[in-house]
Amino acid sequence: MTVDGYASLLLRLTLGVIMAAHGYNHLWGPGGVEGTARWFAGIGLRPARAHAVVSGVLELAAGLGLLVGFVTPLCVAAVVGVSTVAGVTVHRKHGFFVFKDGYEYVLTLALAAVALALLGSGTLSVDHVLRLRFTAWWGGGAALLGVLGAGALLAAGWRPSAPEEPAAGNVGATAVQEGE
Repeated sequence: MTVDGYASLLLRLTLGVIMAAHGYNHLWGPGGVEGTARWFAGIGLRPARAHAVVSGVLELAAGLGLLVGFVTPLCVAAVVGVSTVAGVTVHRKHGFFVFKDGYEYVLTLALAAVALALLGSGTLSVDHVLRLRFTAWWGGGAALLGVLGAGALLAAGWRPSAPEEPAAGNVGATAVQEGE
Protein backbone atom coordinates (compact mmCIF):
# COMPACT_ATOMS: atom_id res chain seq x y z
CA MET A 1 0.00 0.00 0.00
CA THR A 2 1.24 3.51 -0.82
CA VAL A 3 1.67 6.44 1.53
CA ASP A 4 -1.53 7.91 0.03
CA GLY A 5 -3.31 4.66 0.86
CA TYR A 6 -2.21 4.86 4.49
CA ALA A 7 -3.20 8.53 4.65
CA SER A 8 -6.66 7.71 3.26
CA LEU A 9 -7.11 4.86 5.70
CA LEU A 10 -6.06 7.03 8.65
CA LEU A 11 -8.41 9.84 7.62
CA ARG A 12 -11.30 7.44 6.97
CA LEU A 13 -10.93 5.69 10.32
CA THR A 14 -10.53 8.92 12.28
CA LEU A 15 -13.43 10.74 10.66
CA GLY A 16 -15.55 7.58 10.64
CA VAL A 17 -15.21 7.02 14.38
CA ILE A 18 -15.85 10.69 15.17
CA MET A 19 -18.94 10.95 12.96
CA ALA A 20 -20.41 7.59 14.01
CA ALA A 21 -19.93 8.48 17.68
CA HIS A 22 -21.50 11.89 17.13
CA GLY A 23 -24.51 10.36 15.36
CA TYR A 24 -24.88 7.70 18.03
CA ASN A 25 -24.85 10.41 20.70
CA HIS A 26 -27.56 12.39 18.92
CA LEU A 27 -29.78 9.32 18.71
CA TRP A 28 -29.02 7.32 21.87
CA GLY A 29 -26.77 9.50 24.05
CA PRO A 30 -27.80 10.69 27.53
CA GLY A 31 -30.69 12.85 26.25
CA GLY A 32 -31.46 10.68 23.22
CA VAL A 33 -33.37 12.11 20.29
CA GLU A 34 -35.58 14.18 22.59
CA GLY A 35 -32.58 15.86 24.27
CA THR A 36 -31.00 16.54 20.89
CA ALA A 37 -34.33 17.93 19.66
CA ARG A 38 -34.58 20.29 22.66
CA TRP A 39 -31.06 21.51 21.99
CA PHE A 40 -31.75 21.92 18.26
CA ALA A 41 -34.93 23.88 19.06
CA GLY A 42 -32.83 26.15 21.25
CA ILE A 43 -30.51 26.99 18.36
CA GLY A 44 -33.43 27.60 15.99
CA LEU A 45 -33.67 24.39 13.93
CA ARG A 46 -37.30 23.67 13.02
CA PRO A 47 -38.85 21.11 13.21
CA ALA A 48 -36.35 20.21 15.91
CA ARG A 49 -37.19 16.52 16.30
CA ALA A 50 -36.93 15.88 12.55
CA HIS A 51 -33.56 17.66 12.47
CA ALA A 52 -32.37 15.61 15.45
CA VAL A 53 -33.30 12.30 13.82
CA VAL A 54 -31.93 13.22 10.39
CA SER A 55 -28.72 14.61 11.88
CA GLY A 56 -28.15 11.51 13.99
CA VAL A 57 -28.88 9.08 11.16
CA LEU A 58 -26.79 11.07 8.65
CA GLU A 59 -23.79 11.31 10.98
CA LEU A 60 -24.03 7.63 11.94
CA ALA A 61 -24.38 6.48 8.31
CA ALA A 62 -21.56 8.74 7.09
CA GLY A 63 -19.32 7.57 9.92
CA LEU A 64 -19.96 3.90 9.21
CA GLY A 65 -19.54 4.50 5.48
CA LEU A 66 -16.19 6.17 6.09
CA LEU A 67 -15.04 3.37 8.38
CA VAL A 68 -15.44 0.81 5.61
CA GLY A 69 -14.78 3.19 2.71
CA PHE A 70 -18.14 2.91 0.98
CA VAL A 71 -19.25 5.71 -1.40
CA THR A 72 -16.67 7.91 0.28
CA PRO A 73 -17.49 11.16 -1.58
CA LEU A 74 -21.12 11.00 -0.39
CA CYS A 75 -19.93 10.39 3.17
CA VAL A 76 -17.60 13.36 2.80
CA ALA A 77 -20.50 15.51 1.58
CA ALA A 78 -22.41 14.55 4.74
CA VAL A 79 -19.46 15.50 6.98
CA VAL A 80 -19.05 18.83 5.18
CA GLY A 81 -22.79 19.46 5.40
CA VAL A 82 -23.24 18.76 9.12
CA SER A 83 -20.01 20.63 9.90
CA THR A 84 -21.27 23.64 7.94
CA VAL A 85 -24.62 23.59 9.73
CA ALA A 86 -22.92 23.30 13.12
CA GLY A 87 -20.46 26.03 12.21
CA VAL A 88 -23.19 28.46 11.15
CA THR A 89 -25.80 27.72 13.82
CA VAL A 90 -23.59 27.30 16.89
CA HIS A 91 -19.89 27.99 16.50
CA ARG A 92 -19.52 30.97 14.13
CA LYS A 93 -20.60 33.57 16.68
CA HIS A 94 -17.92 32.39 19.13
CA GLY A 95 -14.96 33.03 16.83
CA PHE A 96 -12.28 30.60 15.73
CA PHE A 97 -10.97 28.75 18.78
CA VAL A 98 -12.69 25.57 19.97
CA PHE A 99 -11.94 26.32 23.63
CA LYS A 100 -14.33 29.27 23.23
CA ASP A 101 -16.86 27.02 21.40
CA GLY A 102 -15.62 28.44 18.08
CA TYR A 103 -15.66 26.85 14.64
CA GLU A 104 -12.07 25.49 14.67
CA TYR A 105 -13.20 21.87 15.26
CA VAL A 106 -15.96 21.71 12.64
CA LEU A 107 -13.77 23.47 10.09
CA THR A 108 -11.02 20.90 10.71
CA LEU A 109 -13.48 18.01 10.28
CA ALA A 110 -14.83 19.46 7.03
CA LEU A 111 -11.41 20.14 5.52
CA ALA A 112 -10.03 16.74 6.58
CA ALA A 113 -13.05 15.17 4.89
CA VAL A 114 -12.41 17.12 1.68
CA ALA A 115 -8.75 16.03 1.79
CA LEU A 116 -9.97 12.43 2.05
CA ALA A 117 -12.24 12.87 -0.96
CA LEU A 118 -9.31 14.29 -2.94
CA LEU A 119 -7.07 11.37 -1.92
CA GLY A 120 -9.71 8.71 -2.51
CA SER A 121 -10.82 5.94 -0.21
CA GLY A 122 -7.73 3.80 -0.79
CA THR A 123 -7.19 0.12 -1.49
CA LEU A 124 -8.48 -1.07 1.90
CA SER A 125 -12.03 0.04 1.19
CA VAL A 126 -15.33 -1.27 -0.07
CA ASP A 127 -15.07 1.31 -2.88
CA HIS A 128 -11.89 -0.42 -4.07
CA VAL A 129 -13.37 -3.93 -3.79
CA LEU A 130 -16.46 -2.84 -5.77
CA ARG A 131 -14.21 -1.04 -8.26
CA LEU A 132 -15.89 2.30 -7.58
CA ARG A 133 -13.43 4.82 -8.90
CA PHE A 134 -13.83 8.37 -7.70
CA THR A 135 -11.40 10.85 -9.22
CA ALA A 136 -10.08 13.91 -7.40
CA TRP A 137 -12.93 15.89 -8.99
CA TRP A 138 -15.20 14.12 -6.54
CA GLY A 139 -13.41 15.96 -3.71
CA GLY A 140 -14.57 19.34 -4.93
CA GLY A 141 -17.96 17.94 -5.81
CA ALA A 142 -18.37 16.44 -2.34
CA ALA A 143 -17.45 19.74 -0.71
CA LEU A 144 -19.85 21.65 -2.93
CA LEU A 145 -22.66 19.14 -2.35
CA GLY A 146 -22.15 19.36 1.42
CA VAL A 147 -22.19 23.17 1.45
CA LEU A 148 -25.23 23.33 -0.86
CA GLY A 149 -27.07 20.77 1.26
CA ALA A 150 -26.27 22.73 4.41
CA GLY A 151 -27.43 25.94 2.76
CA ALA A 152 -30.71 24.36 1.72
CA LEU A 153 -31.28 22.96 5.21
CA LEU A 154 -30.51 26.31 6.84
CA ALA A 155 -32.76 28.18 4.41
CA ALA A 156 -35.63 25.76 4.97
CA GLY A 157 -35.38 25.05 8.68
CA TRP A 158 -33.21 27.46 10.64
CA ARG A 159 -35.09 30.19 12.42
CA PRO A 160 -32.81 31.67 15.06
CA SER A 161 -34.63 33.79 17.57
CA ALA A 162 -33.54 37.25 18.56
CA PRO A 163 -31.35 37.37 21.67
CA GLU A 164 -33.45 37.77 24.79
CA GLU A 165 -32.90 40.60 27.20
CA PRO A 166 -31.97 39.36 30.69
CA ALA A 167 -34.82 39.65 33.17
CA ALA A 168 -34.41 42.21 35.95
CA GLY A 169 -32.42 40.67 38.76
CA ASN A 170 -31.20 37.91 36.47
CA VAL A 171 -28.25 39.70 34.87
CA GLY A 172 -25.41 37.40 33.93
CA ALA A 173 -27.50 34.21 33.80
CA THR A 174 -26.52 31.83 31.04
CA ALA A 175 -28.30 29.00 29.29
CA VAL A 176 -26.95 25.48 29.52
CA GLN A 177 -26.49 23.68 26.19
CA GLU A 178 -27.73 20.14 25.75
CA GLY A 179 -26.57 17.80 23.07
CA GLU A 180 -23.63 18.32 20.79
